[in-house]
Amino acid sequence: MPSSSQKLIAGVVAERAPGERRVAIVPSDVRRLESKVTLLVEHGAGQAAGFTDEAYALAGATLTNREALLAQAAVIVAVRFPADVDSWREGALLISLGTRDTALEAALAKRRVTHLGLERVPRIARAQSMDVLSSQAAIAGYAAVLEGARSLNVMLPMLTTAAGSIKPARMIALGAGVAGLQAIATARRLGAITHGFDIREAAREQVESVGAKFIHPATPLASADGSGGYAAEQAAEEQERLRRALAPELASMQLIITTAQVPGRRAPLLIDAATLGTLTPGTVIVDLAAESGGNCEATRPDELVDVAGVRILGPTNLPSTVATDASRLFSGNLRSLLEHLLGAEGQLRLDSGDPITGPLLGNRAPINTASHPPTIVA
Repeated sequence: MPSSSQKLIAGVVAERAPGERRVAIVPSDVRRLESKVTLLVEHGAGQAAGFTDEAYALAGATLTNREALLAQAAVIVAVRFPADVDSWREGALLISLGTRDTALEAALAKRRVTHLGLERVPRIARAQSMDVLSSQAAIAGYAAVLEGARSLNVMLPMLTTAAGSIKPARMIALGAGVAGLQAIATARRLGAITHGFDIREAAREQVESVGAKFIHPATPLASADGSGGYAAEQAAEEQERLRRALAPELASMQLIITTAQVPGRRAPLLIDAATLGTLTPGTVIVDLAAESGGNCEATRPDELVDVAGVRILGPTNLPSTVATDASRLFSGNLRSLLEHLLGAEGQLRLDSGDPITGPLLGNRAPINTASHPPTIVA
């Protein structure tokens, strides 16, 4: 076990992106990491997520300002890619989301900062506890139903009163991944009649396990199952067939949650202008693929768009609306990753050949100029 003077110094910075309320490490995980890591926490980093500076101090963290943290920490952890990285000292190691930021590579190269991009956590059994995208997708699926319900002109559950009866709303999730399944489960708990669509026949059991009717293309598609649990990208002709097959199903829905994405590519277009024209006014679409282009043709990131009475929401950071629990899950993922990187000896090891670390590095050798350098295995 390393002594306190030998322990890795890691820093938790406050998020500065507009609307971001999560924090990368919560106090309970500070306690679990303190035997291997000295944790510095920027003042107020957890405040928006419901975690006070006092809670961090009691857990064993050292509270400090951003400048002191960045000067001392060999590893900096964050939820979103920090915009001020171009002012950091050279040789730091950043662990955060942000691999889709086009300005990221240039900023990192300029400051010689090594980045472990959390979007690249591989979907393998050993990395399940580190899978930030899955944990945050579960939160997003839950929050998407609440956002959609607020915008609906009807209630989700059935209601019988002396004044008359209200039928339950019909809901569908397009894409039966983590977010889609959580959306179905949440809508069902709220009383909606639920449906799930996916191009993968293998998703049927999962959709039906949460109480929804499974909708699948009538004719099989080529290579519907992709790698890492994702659906494969479909050719333009197949996407057109999907849209035409889906249109009659969507016309009977009040709430549509879309979650279909292909890693590193534009999200597949599932709802085009022709399909929008068939939907009943008052229908609400919550497009969770808005950041990668959207599953709906009319989606605009972080905007509410009205098309002939059909409301399309394009939220890009729903987990932040449930910041406390989203932070707990994010923190658990980061703790597992740090434990993997530190190993039993407590020494940071960045092995580009490791099945977890390699993909996080983008399969590039890490930069080694830090004042507290890790063991590098290129």
